[in-house]
Amino acid sequence: MIAMFAVVLSAYLLGSVSGSLLVGRFRGVDIRTQGSGNAGGTNALRTQGWRFALGVVLVDVGKGMLAVWLAQRLFPADVAVAFGALYAAVVGHIWPVFHEFRGGKGAATLVGGLILLWPQALLPLLGVWLLCLTLTGYVGLSTILAAISLVLSAWWFAMPPVYWAFAAVGAVLLTYSHRSNLQRLRAGTENQFEKARVLGRLLTGRRG
Repeated sequence: MIAMFAVVLSAYLLGSVSGSLLVGRFRGVDIRTQGSGNAGGTNALRTQGWRFALGVVLVDVGKGMLAVWLAQRLFPADVAVAFGALYAAVVGHIWPVFHEFRGGKGAATLVGGLILLWPQALLPLLGVWLLCLTLTGYVGLSTILAAISLVLSAWWFAMPPVYWAFAAVGAVLLTYSHRSNLQRLRAGTENQFEKARVLGRLLTGRRG
């Protein structure tokens, strides 16, 4: 139990290393003072450009992978520990102890862990995300629906109960971390990534 706790705590501390704030130090910018104020990849892209955002995503995906790798190395036969470590890293990303508990929204870190832990779920997850993004241009909504698709993946691939639990908790956690996006959607003030709304523009043009 002590070893498991140490793995989960280490994963949380790893998750608390914010990619955007780490990369931002090299540019002399605190991304939490820019744009939406969120320390995540989307805000990084909008305010600092794709090179900065790519660095942020690589760090955030990497720490999810590292958290799972550590758990798998120490507890190779216990997938629940690996899931626990991944969630700890995601929680650390959202509420980082090193950055006044103001972090990002956890999607990239979750995807990083899935690469090692549940790779067959990545294709449907990314498919849902891309489809929604190219139809609507809303990154937050796309991320929420992609997270919910994990539950469908657990059903489709007939996964064991621990995967169902992971999928359900993941969907709830990312929906909660994107609650401000849902509030802006209801208010009609959500930022829209118009360049990504390729299918939406095509369908609108055809209707016209």
